Amino acid sequence: MAAVLAEGLTPAERRRFDADALAGPLGSRLDLAVKRGAARRREFVTLFKPYIAGVDARVKRDLPVARRIAFHLVEHREVDDLADGDALQKIAAAAAEPSRRVRRKLRWYADLPFQDELPEAMFRLRAADLIPMTQVEDVSWSGGRLRISGHAYLAGLSVRGPRFNRASVVLRGPRWLPPVRLRTRRVLHPEATYGAQEAGCNYDWSGFTAELHPWSLRWRAGVRAAVRGGKRLLRHRAVVRDTTTWRAEIVIWSRGARATGLLRGPSIGRTERPRGLDLGRGWWARPVWTSDRALQVVLQPTRAELTGVRLDGDRLELTVFLPGRGQGKGHARLDGHRMSADFTPVEGGTEVVVPLAVPSLLQERDGGRLWIEPKGDPAAAVMLGRAAESRSVVGEREITVLGDRRDRVIVSAHRIRPVVSTATWGEDGVLTLEGSYPGSGPAELTLRHRTGLIHTVALERADSRFSVRFAPAAMPRFGESVPLGSGSWSWSMAVRDPSGEIVPLRVDHAILDSLDEDPKIRDGREYRLISTRFDVPVLTVAEDLPDDERGAGGLYALRRSFYPAERARELNDATVYVAYDGRQYEGNVRAIYEERMRRGDDREHIWVVKDGAFTPPAAAELGFGSDVRPTVVRAGSREHYAVLARSRHVVTNGFLPPWFRAREDQMVVQTWHGSPLKRLGNDLPHMSRDPRPPAWHRQAVEVRGWDLLVSQSPWATPILRKAFGYQGEVLESGYPRNDVLSAPDREELAARVRHRLGIAEGVRVVLYAPTFRDYDRKNASLRLDLAEARRVLGPGYEFLIRAHSMQAAPNMPQGLGRDVTTYPDMADLLLIADVLITDYSSVMFDFAATGRPMLFFTHDLQRYSAKRGLYLDLAAEAPGPLLATGAQVIEAVRTIDEVSAAHAERYDRFRRVYAPRDDGKATARLVDHVFVS
Repeated sequence: MAAVLAEGLTPAERRRFDADALAGPLGSRLDLAVKRGAARRREFVTLFKPYIAGVDARVKRDLPVARRIAFHLVEHREVDDLADGDALQKIAAAAAEPSRRVRRKLRWYADLPFQDELPEAMFRLRAADLIPMTQVEDVSWSGGRLRISGHAYLAGLSVRGPRFNRASVVLRGPRWLPPVRLRTRRVLHPEATYGAQEAGCNYDWSGFTAELHPWSLRWRAGVRAAVRGGKRLLRHRAVVRDTTTWRAEIVIWSRGARATGLLRGPSIGRTERPRGLDLGRGWWARPVWTSDRALQVVLQPTRAELTGVRLDGDRLELTVFLPGRGQGKGHARLDGHRMSADFTPVEGGTEVVVPLAVPSLLQERDGGRLWIEPKGDPAAAVMLGRAAESRSVVGEREITVLGDRRDRVIVSAHRIRPVVSTATWGEDGVLTLEGSYPGSGPAELTLRHRTGLIHTVALERADSRFSVRFAPAAMPRFGESVPLGSGSWSWSMAVRDPSGEIVPLRVDHAILDSLDEDPKIRDGREYRLISTRFDVPVLTVAEDLPDDERGAGGLYALRRSFYPAERARELNDATVYVAYDGRQYEGNVRAIYEERMRRGDDREHIWVVKDGAFTPPAAAELGFGSDVRPTVVRAGSREHYAVLARSRHVVTNGFLPPWFRAREDQMVVQTWHGSPLKRLGNDLPHMSRDPRPPAWHRQAVEVRGWDLLVSQSPWATPILRKAFGYQGEVLESGYPRNDVLSAPDREELAARVRHRLGIAEGVRVVLYAPTFRDYDRKNASLRLDLAEARRVLGPGYEFLIRAHSMQAAPNMPQGLGRDVTTYPDMADLLLIADVLITDYSSVMFDFAATGRPMLFFTHDLQRYSAKRGLYLDLAAEAPGPLLATGAQVIEAVRTIDEVSAAHAERYDRFRRVYAPRDDGKATARLVDHVFVS
């Protein structure tokens, strides 16, 4: 900064530089210093004071209000006061709530600290604070008029009715052209409140609709064309029809505040690809979206139109018609590649033939937009017009000539892609996709979630056609049916051919206007098939929430009003079960529930289920005689708050929701989800920072509500106490989830699991279950070379890969192993595993109950120990060898009998110390202790 200022900027340049620096990097540095403690605050304030004193007052006045006040304090208060005090923290905390705004007379002010000490003008909301929050939900043509609808509001300023509430959509064109003011009216749109982040604000009347008649654009564009045409004539050049672009802005007057901003944020789906309107004589009006999702309206002439595509051997020939005067010379351009073209004057214009070499096209990785450059005229984008789109197959690749969302011609070469030509929903919730795919070999449809989770569905093929049927609400998973998880199943609708290459699926442009993108409700969940980014199919899934549970306002009401009221009511003799936040039916929580079902405990049993992840079985389904059935509540629902407020027992294996506060007459049983090998809780480096991080306060509040902590061993108890700061009762019962590993009928249970997974008798099962890396969670690669393992070990081994839920889903090579990351219960996998390969996972303590061999693939032991830290010296205590390479792991599997014998003594000691009570009776001990009076 000193170097830049030393260059001698003009006053205007200095003001621009200061405004950018204060709103950008310096503001971020201030936020960081506030969070990092007194030393960092002192350092920042000391360095920053001389600079802020020299900044123009107008620049500081126009900053966002929180920045303005914070920089004012830095400039005028003593360094010691700011470093050791909490003034900056107060401003940062209060500014995080945009609803803290008040009106005095006709002006709006921020409700921030220090109002008694600073001038009132310092708190006034200015343009930097009043930025419209917008979303456009429909852009369509009706009766020759463009209709735009959505919602727009100023954050923190409620819009409860139509009074004192106006909005106007304005189109601003180039330079001196007068703006176009659209007829705009406010409408009721409560969905805006549901999607807002401010709990105390109501934006029900922030909806708007605006209409545009194209004539408003045409006469303005005509005036501009006349001026530009005159200038070209003065330079002795021919007049050329030109494109005129208007950017869409919205002006809001709301309860005395006025603000202007870009109209941006299209809803996913049809709104992203608005149609153009043919105005006649080669002119089109097109609403378009910029790369930063802002709306523009373009009045565009068709200066070049595709009329034909012909593939002749190694030559792809495109024929283009240029209306108007005849052109004799020029070039064509495919993005940055300029090429020769044949120009032939014909009646009404010029015919241009563009020859493209097929071998050269096939080598290109990306598609290109086609342009025609007549000599002496600006380049003209070639429009698709009335021409048919073309797909030409060349070997295992295809060359496509398609229109984009603005109807411009794109030429590209790529792997043959499947194209969906029909998509229909059945009454039973089955989605059927049909289309063309001339590629060779078998294929399957792959649905990939943004978290890396994958579902595959087989394709039915008939020559070059394909069809696929699946029910998003009932996807097969290891012999059971589960709904697709919430979120966007994008990036993943693809066809995987035998080579393993992912070929993206696309939607036929001919069906985009008629594609059914309406939500389908099934079993309390909402499914939508959407074509986003023009022709990319996406399946979105969400829970169908009642209105009073939507948005920040709904959560606020549940937490601040409903939950306290329920908490004051009488307790029910019921037990709430929460396993992994409601995402799984497994582990210690499952074992406790099933033991109580076995005993015929007819008290109320309530399972919290998140995102439809599972359906807990009733006693009869578990093979017990009673007719006890569990109650299922959706995580985050009104019922969820009610049962946690009024149930006598809560059994969990992790942290409960942050709004939960245990009652004096409740009992919270914390079974945790594994003996600690890697450091956790207070033992993590960031938990000892000053000031304490939010996670420290969150844990402290949570742990105070625990009544019983279950421990696997005497070794784990003091570690858990210290890591959580827990002073209450500990039950060293062993882990209930491991009882199945010592059960008398474990061989029969293992046979059922092997059958469920399709593993043949006599095949040795190798389970690879690594833990996650805090520093590398997005890494989906397997360090283990399964192809090499198959070559060395032969066909008598089956590798099961169980990735951690906090690590990216593994990239599994086809046919070389099974991805069991989503298998419902880890205990089943341990039951059938002949060999366990792990690293720093607590699964080693559980598997010790089997007595079967373990291998430790610790290729990053030094880094992991430095980054996360371990409670156990693996080199001295591990019940198996520490292996640094995949080759060593494979060799150890091959000689597993010798390896096991070499570590037998250490294995026995490990089992005695770290899992002494995993004897098949842990669940009974816990249930007797807690639930038997």
